[in-house]
Amino acid sequence: MPKKVVVVGGVAGGASVAARVRRLDESAQVVMFERGHNVSFSNCALPFYLSGVVAKSGSLVLMDPAKFQRQYNIDARVKSEVIAIDRAGKKVTVKNLDTGETYEESYDELVLSPGANPILPGSIAGVHGENVFTVRNVEDIVALKTYIDAKDIQDVAVVGGGFIGVEVAENLQMAGKHVTLIEAAGQIMAPFDQDMVQLLHKEMKDKGVDLLLGDGLKEICPDHVVLASGKTAPAGAVVMAIGVVPETALAKAAGLDIGETGGIKVDRDFRTNDPHIYAVGDAVEVYHRLTHKAARLPLAGPAQRQARGAADAMYGRSHRNLGVIGSSVVKIFDLKAACTGLNEKTAQAAGIPYDFVYIIPNDKVSLMPGNTPVHFKLLFEYPTGRILGAQAIGKGNVDKRVDVIAAMITMGADLEDLKELELCYAPLFGTAKDVVNFAALVGQNLLEGRFRQVPVSAVRRLVEENAFIVDVREENEYAAGHLVNAVNIPLSQLRSRANEIPRDRPVYLHCRSSQRSYNAIMALQGMGYDNLWNISGSFLGISLYEYFTDCATGREKIVTQYNFN
Repeated sequence: MPKKVVVVGGVAGGASVAARVRRLDESAQVVMFERGHNVSFSNCALPFYLSGVVAKSGSLVLMDPAKFQRQYNIDARVKSEVIAIDRAGKKVTVKNLDTGETYEESYDELVLSPGANPILPGSIAGVHGENVFTVRNVEDIVALKTYIDAKDIQDVAVVGGGFIGVEVAENLQMAGKHVTLIEAAGQIMAPFDQDMVQLLHKEMKDKGVDLLLGDGLKEICPDHVVLASGKTAPAGAVVMAIGVVPETALAKAAGLDIGETGGIKVDRDFRTNDPHIYAVGDAVEVYHRLTHKAARLPLAGPAQRQARGAADAMYGRSHRNLGVIGSSVVKIFDLKAACTGLNEKTAQAAGIPYDFVYIIPNDKVSLMPGNTPVHFKLLFEYPTGRILGAQAIGKGNVDKRVDVIAAMITMGADLEDLKELELCYAPLFGTAKDVVNFAALVGQNLLEGRFRQVPVSAVRRLVEENAFIVDVREENEYAAGHLVNAVNIPLSQLRSRANEIPRDRPVYLHCRSSQRSYNAIMALQGMGYDNLWNISGSFLGISLYEYFTDCATGREKIVTQYNFN
């Protein structure tokens, strides 16, 4: 008898399972249920419909039921909600959302890919108003744009500074709307550390988005929102993007195990505690290969790999389940921001000893047109040097640098491996010593104790304590902006002016990007100085970090002029 596989939910997880089953078994009967209007669509591209980058909503739909039938012989049924699972009888109850009728469908193997639901806290007054929207599917984004256009809404509040929130905010601003982005935490984009994310804060503010951080939403009114602090912001429409929760109601009702993170618990083959029921996608709990803990990762790439693994397991095919590391990239106006693996917060939470490198090299040879700086942060385990994660922000190809690090993490590489990695080079594409090689070299120097560093977050304390800080940039750079108590001794004058640097107290050095100050430290150590510290991120990092903390708190400035060039 041919195998019958029933899939609940489409898009990246469910549709990928169905297609993989068909490739493995031409005789199988494959039925896929989707409660929405579209069984396969580009959910990651939804925000771009708001700005017109995606001109037609129909372009977001990748496959319709008829095409699934023609190309894959898959019976895809939309507006069909699976409302119950009979595990003993191996059948599901399906509700036709057009007619309200219910019927039963049998299965040999069942796959759950229900996704995740946007969070709408009931504690927020007005959260269920007609002017409040979420972004989960094509219908959602069409409803939002239709409402804004029909009512000529000019002020929109976006609540939540994650991937969906910042992309919606960017595309609404590109569409000519006045956008306020509200985030209860102290920063947007949680995968990035505080010293890195300031670049994204500056970019959003520079492009006209009102950024309200560290202040949660309290009430939604017809033409404005009220924050916990009492502040108000104009808003004829509100987009809620504060996060998602896995859709587990069906699984719970069927007695399937739920994991510690709230996702459906699965084994290495993505099989639940029922041997004939699998689960994939945003609703499942996964294994994080770096923290060795359960996690949830609502991303399309992992969902597709899970789908393939589940389908292969049904047919006795082996596959490797390496866990997840969390690689992602986002465009925010003129900047691209990519990350993978652990950041400082997650490394600390996991109890992993680490150190990090923060460098700002150019993305290509400096005399080439279009070269721009890359803010690059690399985390590594101490004392092993094992690579733990990376963050990169810039106007160039930051994603390819982070992709390299993702590959190295997956292969269990350390700093020595990264240092020796041979990559493509031509002046228009990179530098002979690529950003990632450069980071590995700096990391090895730190690991081996060849020099010491302090982060940009420590600079305010150093200034307030009147620490001895040396700015080794040239005089014209110093004049354009500097720390209020820094002594300017350019690298070109260092050897003739070394007598101005004390030997009996700590000395902290910086330049524009930490490279010249590193060279200064090596020269001074060669002269017998031994109490030297490099400021990681240097003046560019200091300027960004202090600009936004000063603006947020009203503290006294420690930089004469903020120079971000």
